[in-house]
Amino acid sequence: MIRVAAGILWRENRLLICQRRRGGPFSLRWEFPGGKLKPGESAESALCRELGEELAVGASPKELRKLDVVRHRYPQGPEVEIHFFAVEGFSGEPENLSFEAIAWVEPAELGRYDFLEADRPLVARIAARGVVSPE
Repeated sequence: MIRVAAGILWRENRLLICQRRRGGPFSLRWEFPGGKLKPGESAESALCRELGEELAVGASPKELRKLDVVRHRYPQGPEVEIHFFAVEGFSGEPENLSFEAIAWVEPAELGRYDFLEADRPLVARIAARGVVSPE
């Protein structure tokens, strides 16, 4: 099982989504920023580290609010456990350091993007409500 942390960053009623690089695993699919937990690393610490590495933004675990934990097995692929967090504060301006593209989108626009299957339940909740709330 691959353990992953992912963050939902908001600005002016838009959230940040990221497109995976062409040619890599799940090429050109959209996701929320984040990444794999290292051995012994908490999901909160992993997300803060990944936000710095992927987007050059700073966040601390106290600025994260747990939204959900999702387990998903991809056909012919890995099983993942994703810890989703609302990132309630961050420093710096997000820069694309790791993705094909990044975009700030309104919740109603999320359906236009081809998200990874494991992200789709949360994407549907956000699109339906226009907000992120735990359930």
